[in-house]
Amino acid sequence: MRELAQHEGLQLGLITKSNLILRDIDLLKKIGPRNRLSVTVTIATLDADLARLLEPRAPRPDLRLETVRNLNQSGIRAGVSCAPVLPGITDSPRELEALVQAVAAAGGKHIFANPLFLKPCSAAVFFPFLEKEFPDQMEHYRKRYKDRAFLPKAYGQRLSQLMARLRQKYGIRGGRERRADRMQSVHAAEAQLNLF
Repeated sequence: MRELAQHEGLQLGLITKSNLILRDIDLLKKIGPRNRLSVTVTIATLDADLARLLEPRAPRPDLRLETVRNLNQSGIRAGVSCAPVLPGITDSPRELEALVQAVAAAGGKHIFANPLFLKPCSAAVFFPFLEKEFPDQMEHYRKRYKDRAFLPKAYGQRLSQLMARLRQKYGIRGGRERRADRMQSVHAAEAQLNLF
């Protein structure tokens, strides 16, 4: 990252689940004014117990929200990726609204959400986890992901529409307008799933 501080005019996006990025805040403050820098912190749920189950090695959601707050207070543009959104587990409108509201309260500059996608190698790890922890969801997931890695387009559209309404309600921009942000969300979903 120190090499980045020497360059000017770059568009840089960092994505992380960790609050350890705050260790580099002085360096990020040097990079930011000379480049277009954005930090995205992944938070799949505000429920600390559920987060511990889904992401056993990641910091608690409240610590990640505090990271977003600290970065923005330091002049570093930061927001949240809610990815992956797990159908029937983390996708209730009430839960997503609570997350958007918390991001707004933390000064987050953007938030976007993407549904879970399951490549065959990921499904081989995820389905046994699901069977153990959420057996009531198992049949739904088998049907939804049968012969496909992505949910039907309609699910993603409903999620996008919900998030757009919530962003407008709480005064946050989307973060999905640019291709770079879309790629961040894909990487976030992959990274998130790799911890199961």
